[in-house]
Amino acid sequence: MITVQRMHVDHVQQLSEIDRSEYIEFIYIMKNGHLERVDQNHECPNWDSDLLAELQQRYVDELKQGGVAVGAYDGERLVGFGVLSSKRRGVEQNRVQVDLMYVTRHYRKQGIGTRIMDQLAQEAKAWGAKYLYISSTETQSAVSFYQKNGGSITTDVDPELFEKEPMDIHMIKEL
Repeated sequence: MITVQRMHVDHVQQLSEIDRSEYIEFIYIMKNGHLERVDQNHECPNWDSDLLAELQQRYVDELKQGGVAVGAYDGERLVGFGVLSSKRRGVEQNRVQVDLMYVTRHYRKQGIGTRIMDQLAQEAKAWGAKYLYISSTETQSAVSFYQKNGGSITTDVDPELFEKEPMDIHMIKEL
């Protein structure tokens, strides 16, 4: 049975339990305000030690700055997690970012990511946010996941996030 619960800074080592690998058939790029499909056909590997260390540091930094992490567990094993950044975004400062979101490869398409997103949305609402801001990796699986969970393409792209990840697909989800 999968349980979803808050995570804390001291859970950082559990992030290594996530297998982020996936076969990427195609990605999306934004062209003239629309998604355009670009074939890829390659395997994306799990994190190497450097990428894992970077992810863990980002997790710790977000939580220490007031962000929230939610984890999905199969028994004691972490099989998915999401992090909500505490930084307000948008002209009206009414958006908060889903900063990290991963579900282990063999646990995908079971509703786990949706449960994590729902919990993050509840947290954002409690903070008074009106939208989740999503800077999604351009993979078909990620973009489709966020769209199925209420995300829609935005033309009001956050400049800081765009500068960090110019290939990402930027979306918002109304709360």
